[in-house]
Formats: sequence, structure tokens, C-alpha cells
Amino acid sequence: MNNYSMYMITLILLGISFKKDRNKTKKALKKAWKAFENILPEFLGVIMLVGILLAVLNPSLISNLLGKESGWIGIALSAIVGAITLIPGFVAFPTAAMLLKNGAGYMQIGAFISALMMVGIVTMPVEIKYFGKRLTILRNVFAFLFSFVVAYVIGKVVGGI
Repeated sequence: MNNYSMYMITLILLGISFKKDRNKTKKALKKAWKAFENILPEFLGVIMLVGILLAVLNPSLISNLLGKESGWIGIALSAIVGAITLIPGFVAFPTAAMLLKNGAGYMQIGAFISALMMVGIVTMPVEIKYFGKRLTILRNVFAFLFSFVVAYVIGKVVGGI
């Protein structure tokens, strides 16, 4: 589906919702706007950072560091960066798309995204508080190792290996 179809479906469903219950729809729209306002500064910050990095790092450098030819070293580098970075998913996936367009490999991006979503180095103190040190460390180690499994499977499916 293209973007215009999605927008049309959304507007139609919003119209139906508005007809059914005006107050609930207005409340939902206000909540959605509030969530958007809360997310926007973080989103813009990450997009600006990625834009600056893409301007500084030319596609050939990205390709050397994270390209298909970088092999398991590039995968490990991607997984480490993903593990220590705290980026929400709605920013991570467009970032991954930009990196792919600029020469990064599928396996490397797979390791980056899976480590980013599953490993929480930055959030470890909070996790330790609720789950304990042992469980937190085990979960993060297994999640980090699993990011390599994800990269391997992507390599097999896309033909990176």
C-alpha cells in the first residue's frame, strides 16, 4: 500500500470514530498529540545526529565499517553500538534504512537493530533494581548473543554469507 492509501483509510476511520463518539475521538486526538509532542524532541535529536553522521561519514566509509565486506567484525561493531545505544524503535528503523542506503550490510544492520531492541546497557541500573543483578546480566548477555544469531539468519536469507 502506498502512503496516500494509508492516509485515506486513516481519515475514513477517524471520520467514523468522530461520528460514533465526538468526545472520545477528541480525547484520543489530544492524547495522540501529547504523545507526539513528548516524542518529537528525542526523534529530532536522533535524526539530526544521524544526519550529521551521514554527512561526516561518506558512503564508502560506512561500507567499510558496516558493509557486507566488513564481515563478523562489522557485525560485532554494530551489535556493540546497538547494545550501548538507547534509541526508540520508531527512530531505529528509519536510521537503519538510511544506513542501508549508504552502504551498510544487512547482517550488520540486523545485529545493530536486534541488539538495540533487546540489550539494555543504559537501562541496566533500572532493570537490576526490579529484576536483580544476575537475571539482568543473563538476559542482556543472551540477548547480545542472540543478535549474532539474528545477523546469521539474515545473512542466510538475504545471501550475506
